[in-house]
Amino acid sequence: MAQSEEKFEHFPPIADVVDKTNTGDEDISARPLEEIESLCMQCEEQGVTRMMLTSIPFFREVIVMSFRCEHCGYSNNEIQSAGKIRSEGSIYTVKVLNRGDLDRQLIRSEACSINIPEFQLVLPPTRGQLTTVEGLLRDIVADLSVQQPLRRIQDENAYTKIQEIIDGLKEIIADDEDEGKDKREKRELSNDDPVARAITVTLDDPSGNSFLEFVGSMSDLKWNMRTYERSLEQNQQLGLAPPAEDAGEHIANEAEQGSGGPDEEVFEFPGICSRCGRPLVTRMKRVSIPYFKDTLIMSTNCDDCGYRDNEIKSGAAISEHGKKITLKVQDRDDLSRDILKSDTSGLSIPEIDLVLHPGTLGGRFTTLEGILDQVYEELTEKVFNTGDSGVVDVDDRAEFQEFLRKLKQVKNAEIPFTLILDDPMANSHVQNLYAPDPDPNMEIVTYERTWQQNEDLGLNDMNVESYGDDDKKDVGTGS
Repeated sequence: MAQSEEKFEHFPPIADVVDKTNTGDEDISARPLEEIESLCMQCEEQGVTRMMLTSIPFFREVIVMSFRCEHCGYSNNEIQSAGKIRSEGSIYTVKVLNRGDLDRQLIRSEACSINIPEFQLVLPPTRGQLTTVEGLLRDIVADLSVQQPLRRIQDENAYTKIQEIIDGLKEIIADDEDEGKDKREKRELSNDDPVARAITVTLDDPSGNSFLEFVGSMSDLKWNMRTYERSLEQNQQLGLAPPAEDAGEHIANEAEQGSGGPDEEVFEFPGICSRCGRPLVTRMKRVSIPYFKDTLIMSTNCDDCGYRDNEIKSGAAISEHGKKITLKVQDRDDLSRDILKSDTSGLSIPEIDLVLHPGTLGGRFTTLEGILDQVYEELTEKVFNTGDSGVVDVDDRAEFQEFLRKLKQVKNAEIPFTLILDDPMANSHVQNLYAPDPDPNMEIVTYERTWQQNEDLGLNDMNVESYGDDDKKDVGTGS
């Protein structure tokens, strides 16, 4: 009890901090701020650093810092997490469709990168920041505009491309250099008015200490959050693993102690990127899945445009029977199950009338949460697409948004549901948490393929027998 009270004193909610700050305008000592004299790195005079400890709803405790030098006028602000580094990284995505979305609160840690794909704009990790989506866009415009006069002289091509980004962002935030009429018109805009150009803002933070505000609840259709396991390189960047040169000898020793068989070999094939047309490398590796069969995982990554794709194929013989897997998902623990969906498998969730035909999404080896996130992202792109492939009719759009709301509940395991994988080639797999014993929440049924299924798979005309006899007949006929 005493610990909770102490925590509340050190990290009060941000609303309480604002109230205390307003009531303490006359009495400086009553303000919930710590002020420290510190050296200004611009003019080397003494400035003032102010620190505020607070907690942000639906997020965690943070330290907000602000510095200002009265001598040269230099100022900046920064935000740092006061909690521990999360066990998983996080990716926040929000669709900015109207002016109200520009007011969403945004917390960016020093390990967070930001991506705006509509402008092919990626912001690398930098100092922590507490702002809004509009504030972020204004900072981008200000940073890009600083060197524009110099770029116009040295590299006109770069100047033109960057100026297009600046002009596009100014249209979104309704910013203009005219101080008269345009500003009065801007004040009359409401939060429901659409922005000049819809964009997507994505925060990718390996430390999990960034945040992008949702509206209403986590069922917000324009907002999405997912977590992922950090890679070794990301752990090294965060200081959670030894540097590559220190870990090299340890990794080499582990490789020597490994099996050293063909499963450890990674094959590389040169190719051409389907998006930008530049050379890339596709990697393939053989993986043995426990209680299943050997599979081939292929990964494609373009270093020039960032395009990524992965696919999985069966590495074993064609099964004589098809297989149908039915999994009853009860809670979030089931979302962590590994799932292998082949390109011949269909996927359905009867509770929300979701049906994916064979070939949809291709072959995937991920978790149940991962594949549901991918389905949600693909369908969200459709409902918010304003082109020919989007949902145009108002009633259809409302019905589709209701379907997306249910899908979001399913992918967050807020309601129980049933997942069905029907694979006529029996190349799909769902992890059994009770292996080698039967899983009480999963049912696996094998069945004989129909003639039409064999025809669709090209098996009816496939001859895999009597090769030797045919060769002998051909030799006899020729003699």
